[in-house]
Amino acid sequence: MRKIISFMHISLDGFVAGLNGEMNWIKVDEEIFDHIGKRIGESDTALYGRVTYQMMEDYWPTAGDHPAASKHDIEHAKWYKKAHKVVLSKTMKDAGLSNTKIIEDNLSDRINEIKQQAGEDILLFGSPTATHSLIQLGLIDGYWLFVNPVILGRGIPLFVDIKEKINLKLLTTRQFTSGVTELNYMVNRQ
Repeated sequence: MRKIISFMHISLDGFVAGLNGEMNWIKVDEEIFDHIGKRIGESDTALYGRVTYQMMEDYWPTAGDHPAASKHDIEHAKWYKKAHKVVLSKTMKDAGLSNTKIIEDNLSDRINEIKQQAGEDILLFGSPTATHSLIQLGLIDGYWLFVNPVILGRGIPLFVDIKEKINLKLLTTRQFTSGVTELNYMVNRQ
């Protein structure tokens, strides 16, 4: 069965964005881009909330076509174009959207159907609201976190309204030159 892995940049105090969605505190560089690119390349499906999907759609379809596009932009744009996209939204319709499926209701059933299909792990990119919903339903199988060396003090937290303890098993860690630390966890359902 496919797994849903939540991919997030996070502050040391557990926030994924500032109060108004600011992400200018996130550290990314070529070392991190190369590392993330390898892992993303092993996946064939991206899961987004509506806001994050629309942000991605505004950039990635043509990002690799620009003359000044970076290696990362070219590689990720190619991946984005071929990846299956699943969007959690009550307001969007999938008519005319290329390689994109909209889930607007019966979230647990619909996500479990996708997890049963053939394919690689499903990466949940950003999307704090969607992540919160999937955590509440017990649908996230792993957390791929990039802890940034910053304390925001307030913002949008990754974990809210957790009803039951979630046990995790640490798979890997990695320290980057920038001070960002990767933590790769799987949910331990035993």
